[in-house]
Amino acid sequence: MTANSIPAVQPAPCVPAAGSDFLSDAVAGLSSEPQTLPCKYFYDERGAALFQKICELPEYYITRTEIDILDRYRAEIATHLGPNIELIGLGTGAGTKTRILIEALEKPAVYIPVDISDKQLGESAAIFHKLFPDLEILPVCADYLQPVALPSPHRKARRNVVYFPGSTIGNFEPDEATEFLRRIAKVCRHDGALLIGVDLRKDRDVIEAAYNDTAGITAQFNLNLLARANHELCGDFDLQHWRHRAIYNSDAGRIEMYLISQVDQAVHIGDHTFGFRAGEKIITEFSHKYAPEGFAALARNAGFEFQKIWTDDARLFGVFYFTCSPDTSG
Repeated sequence: MTANSIPAVQPAPCVPAAGSDFLSDAVAGLSSEPQTLPCKYFYDERGAALFQKICELPEYYITRTEIDILDRYRAEIATHLGPNIELIGLGTGAGTKTRILIEALEKPAVYIPVDISDKQLGESAAIFHKLFPDLEILPVCADYLQPVALPSPHRKARRNVVYFPGSTIGNFEPDEATEFLRRIAKVCRHDGALLIGVDLRKDRDVIEAAYNDTAGITAQFNLNLLARANHELCGDFDLQHWRHRAIYNSDAGRIEMYLISQVDQAVHIGDHTFGFRAGEKIITEFSHKYAPEGFAALARNAGFEFQKIWTDDARLFGVFYFTCSPDTSG
């Protein structure tokens, strides 16, 4: 080595975070048949920003339709929910829909938003503190798909109401949705209620266009799941060799979203290697669409009694209101 030479700096080896749920879920999913990656990991910072763009796309009717329903029927919805409630929001994101709801409620006692995105949760909670200074707000950063310990409010509410917007319930298989709703019923307790957004069955072309937008934002959103695996799990997915595709399975009543390998390739995540043939796919999301009577029956099996549905004129989307069955207890 000469006096003027500078030794090369070796980059630090990539080490996946110990005990990472993402790592264990990714390895389990890619080791299964068919291969999967859980859709709950879409929402890192970039994923959340891309989803906000998706919500503004002309093809993506879901968000704007749900907002229109809430805006049109806010007073009627608030009357059904009643005064002095504890509102528990699951996956409420930026809080646009929740804001409409809270503005219409009569003296809500407490708002508990539960979301997996810590950054978005903090930002929305800060905004809500300014908008509703008299409302007790207790944000919880957690995966609401798992059992979550909720904080104890200082104010005593008349009843618990769980708000689950955005048609996320469609990401569950029907039996899983029933079990998840049973857990929600335990949170609602006696005299509690559930307000939930559900995407309704409709023409295939309308549904498929919503998940295959011409601007390619949904494709970026889907591929970002692989980028996140590269960044957080020491993966080496070459995004140039993967393509987004979404199709509507009319027999199952669901949209199916995939990442399809364009070449024969091997991919590494940490110490694990996964092989893909050209044309093989990773399932990243199922989104079930329901007929109103079908979803009401599913919720009834979970301990809820159907009370009301609010829809848009084209019946693209439904906001359902359920109360807990008399024998449901916490």
